[in-house]
Amino acid sequence: MTTAPPAPTRSTAPPAARRPPTAGHRIGSLMFLSRWLQLPLYLGLIVAQMVYVWVFLKDLAHLLARLGDLDETGTMLIVLGLVDVVMVANLLLMVIVGGYETFVARVDLKDHPDEPEWLSHVNANVLKVKLATAIIGISSIHLLKAFIEISREGWVWQQTMWQVIVHFAFIVSAIALALIDRLLPKHAEAH
Repeated sequence: MTTAPPAPTRSTAPPAARRPPTAGHRIGSLMFLSRWLQLPLYLGLIVAQMVYVWVFLKDLAHLLARLGDLDETGTMLIVLGLVDVVMVANLLLMVIVGGYETFVARVDLKDHPDEPEWLSHVNANVLKVKLATAIIGISSIHLLKAFIEISREGWVWQQTMWQVIVHFAFIVSAIALALIDRLLPKHAEAH
């Protein structure tokens, strides 16, 4: 003789999934949904990146058109301008992909052969440090161009001094961001 399984007991409390949402829950859900308001901002940065591609191609065409007329310093200034455009485009890419991944939605690139290494461990703090170091690189290019133009065009030293001061401020800021990132507890990154 087989016995029937016992009848499931019913709880008097409604299941958590069936409880009516509270005002706090609705507000929290609305706040979480508001992350999608950033999507047009990231799409706008993609348009800005296209503008930088246009600037790069225009400057490259300018370099090629003046190939026989430029001396080494003139060539170096145009090439540094090209490097500057590339570094700004890299900065835009980090903000677009890293910011979208961190603040809007996951970018599903698992097992994609071109997935950037840094994307697997990106968070707001890592993104800040990466952006700060990219800004230092861009500032370095501008500073190098300023030093070349001083010797070439007799720039005012005061302008260059201010560029050095601002560059130093970028370096101090990047070091401070990196130190803060190291000092934060590692469990805070998961939240």
